[in-house]
Amino acid sequence: MNFSQKSDKSATPSKTHTTQNPGAAGLRKLLVAAGIASLCASCQNPQAPTATTPGGTPAASPVAVSTPGDPNTVKIVSMLPMTGSALGQSQTMVNGIKQALAETDSKACDGKIKIEYEVLDDATAAAGKWDPAQVTSNSNKIVADGSVVAAIGHYNSGAAKLSIPVLNQANVVMISPANTYPGLTKPGKGEPKEPNVYYPAGTRNFTRVVPADDLQGSVAGNWAKSLGVQKVFILDDQELYGKGVADVFEATAKKLGIQVLGREGIDIKASDYKALMNKIKALNPDMIYFGGTTQSNAGQIIKDMRNVGMAADAVKFMGPDGIKDQALIDAAGKDGEGVYATFGGLPAKELTGEGAKWYASYKAKYNAEPEAYTAYAYESAKVAIAAINKVCKNDRAAIRDAVLATKDFNGVLGNWSFDANGDTSLTVMSGNVVKGGKWEFVSALKAE
Repeated sequence: MNFSQKSDKSATPSKTHTTQNPGAAGLRKLLVAAGIASLCASCQNPQAPTATTPGGTPAASPVAVSTPGDPNTVKIVSMLPMTGSALGQSQTMVNGIKQALAETDSKACDGKIKIEYEVLDDATAAAGKWDPAQVTSNSNKIVADGSVVAAIGHYNSGAAKLSIPVLNQANVVMISPANTYPGLTKPGKGEPKEPNVYYPAGTRNFTRVVPADDLQGSVAGNWAKSLGVQKVFILDDQELYGKGVADVFEATAKKLGIQVLGREGIDIKASDYKALMNKIKALNPDMIYFGGTTQSNAGQIIKDMRNVGMAADAVKFMGPDGIKDQALIDAAGKDGEGVYATFGGLPAKELTGEGAKWYASYKAKYNAEPEAYTAYAYESAKVAIAAINKVCKNDRAAIRDAVLATKDFNGVLGNWSFDANGDTSLTVMSGNVVKGGKWEFVSALKAE
């Protein structure tokens, strides 16, 4: 998914499991001192520099790492939006992680290592989506809990840019099932200081099993061209993910000869966009492309677009994987019919081999269709478990290195590897459309 939130339906989150350590309440406090507290030996970076966010703003300093209580117990945590409209998507990702752990009875190394799992919510009710303060608090909590050796997250790339530097200084590896903003990993694909600004310790600790938006934005542009689009107006939600994918789409569209009639960043908290839609309608576009997520008011944009007279058979609406969820359909209602979305992979039911087996087992276990990123969360958990099996002890740095060294992984997404930047070798994506109130797969789209 990407720098803003990605979305979705609704289910009740499962209870989290926390391991209590002496003085845990104190360790969880968010430190605001400019310096960083000394880390324990497992962090292997006692004089770590203060983490910074793009622009040089100091991030919250990690708290001191507690000593793991049981040397034969390690913990995986997830950081996903379990509050707001992204809950449905996130809950299915949690289901996928639990499914992967259940297959090994939550153990590794021939049963010698027990793996615990904790669900952390990176969203708040006040924000209705991921919340920067909550992300930072969760990151510090992870660093403080010495049993945590891997984190799975985030759904939103904007959240990832805050947590990566904090976890980096404690050697905690993060495996993302959904973050697609290129600047998190790829030199020259984001802002000038990216991606190095996210890795203050000088080593990489972030990986993702989903292709990045420099590929997805290009795929979307080519797909729009094949759909007969000649004139497009581009919107974005002004968040890292949404703006980033819209940038790539715009560049691709221009290269392909599609006329870009204009571009505008929206206020995601606006009550309606009728004035904007009338302005766009007057330009006579073939399509509106929206770089953003369902949580960025995509449903309201679509409603107002249709209500001012831009019918689906005349003006297409396309967005990235951030809108490919049930929540978008719920928000847009009947006006969601005909909406197009790209996705950084294949829908679960289109997976083959191990993926097809997993899809059948998920449906049997949960009696429901998995959302777009469920398979990716499952795969992320399998990668973490494989790394723990290689190291067979609580050693954050060693487990991080084992994850980054993943090659020829035969998983539900196919056979793939991480490159030197932590990006997946997978490049196959998909085009999807809302038909009959459901997302329907249209075709596989190969990134150039």
